[in-house]
Amino acid sequence: MTLLRGFPPIARSDATRLVLGSMPSETSLAKGEYYGHPRNAFWPILGALLGFDPGAPYAERCEALHRARIALWDVLACCERPGSLDADIVASSIVPNDFGTFFAAHPQIRVLYFNGSTAENAFRRHVRPRLPEPLRALPTLRLPSTSPAHAGRSFEAKRAAWSCLVE
Repeated sequence: MTLLRGFPPIARSDATRLVLGSMPSETSLAKGEYYGHPRNAFWPILGALLGFDPGAPYAERCEALHRARIALWDVLACCERPGSLDADIVASSIVPNDFGTFFAAHPQIRVLYFNGSTAENAFRRHVRPRLPEPLRALPTLRLPSTSPAHAGRSFEAKRAAWSCLVE
């Protein structure tokens, strides 16, 4: 099985909020873009909330996150996973990203938002125990996954849940 490697964060140094996924899908990895699957609701939701075209070029979508002071990253730096489902991540292969360095470079982060339960669980298990106390106390909120695999909620329900990111 191939070891998958994620992307660097999308973040300006003045970001105040951090959205965390688990690991990019096969489609995202192939495109070299976060949330690259055409049915993933991430960009349409953020476009609706921040007022940008979710079909705009990737660099423009990333710039919209910068302007909103929203950072985007994944909990996992690398892992083994056949396919794209979070449920298929091989637990013994998980290597988390370097959050100590990230938080040192982004000291204004005040809230962590998880794009689904896998990201939240991986952070709590593999990252949070290694952080210094002030960072362990950062408020967190799990949001409904924007993945097309999680079709139990409508787009509007997901958008409503994600609206806390901009309130």
